[in-house]
Amino acid sequence: MTQAPSPAEIAAKAEEFAPRLREHLPPTPLVTFDAFSDELGAEVLVKSEHRQRTGSFKARGSMAKILTLTDEQRERGVVTASTGNHALGVGNALAALGGRGIVYLPENASPSKVGALKRFGLEIRAEGNDSGVLEPKARAYAAEHDLTYVSPYNDPDIIAGQGTAALEILQQIADKPIDAVVVAVGGGGLVSGVAAVLKKHLPGIKVYGASPEVDAAMAASVAAGQIIAIEGGETLSDGTAGSVEPGSITFDLCSRLVDDWVLVSEDAIKNALRMVIDTEHQLVEGSAAMAFAAAKARQHQLQGKRVAVVSCGGNISSTTLIKALA
Repeated sequence: MTQAPSPAEIAAKAEEFAPRLREHLPPTPLVTFDAFSDELGAEVLVKSEHRQRTGSFKARGSMAKILTLTDEQRERGVVTASTGNHALGVGNALAALGGRGIVYLPENASPSKVGALKRFGLEIRAEGNDSGVLEPKARAYAAEHDLTYVSPYNDPDIIAGQGTAALEILQQIADKPIDAVVVAVGGGGLVSGVAAVLKKHLPGIKVYGASPEVDAAMAASVAAGQIIAIEGGETLSDGTAGSVEPGSITFDLCSRLVDDWVLVSEDAIKNALRMVIDTEHQLVEGSAAMAFAAAKARQHQLQGKRVAVVSCGGNISSTTLIKALA
């Protein structure tokens, strides 16, 4: 396994990236969801990454990584593997900074995400349905053709880029700290970056990692003490689906930083999606709804607390939405 950076190193790198990212990406709002706060018996502050450019927090890590490349590296090309949101972030970064990209995408990727990727001019290669299989293919292709591989999560620059969302949270809460944060977990890049930053400044904060019951690769790996492959089922939280890349640096970070793993049922994700639509009239994707469902699952622990929920994305297709609400 590659030596993982320490949480302190990730937090420091996030602070370095933050001013550069602000030149290209707007801060996202931190807002109170009143109805959900009442239901939970807690003050729930929602970091609205579903309102980020490209509709996902992934725009942060992708931009951070592409900013580290030279003009020549970007023009030669970058390669990535993604369930959709990370690739959209790469496409947005290349559109802003220049360059070309190839993305290995699951065959069952959301049609709306595929359409957006094509509009960014990315070359799409649809192979299989497991990101754990796609990532080695993309990495091998990049190495063979002397291109830059941009990991969805297994890269300190990517993780630190995601951590800039937490720096914004700290600015937005002013002088009143938060007690807990709930974050969706797939490969672990978002929770690693967010938790590293928040625990540096709020050492007592509790970090909840949310994953679908049917596809919780990182949670299973942490429980096993090593990265393991699981047989994931179909989930509404498609943004977190798939295996964890062998040797990923996020494994050690998640092991150290996540205090409680919350495994969420598909029905709970659907109920949370309905709640956000009915009470806040905002559209989020399944992985974001899952974070709300995880907060609901830990209601007794969170009552009376000030809690941040990271609403990680809003890229949901009409077909998936209809299925979820039926």
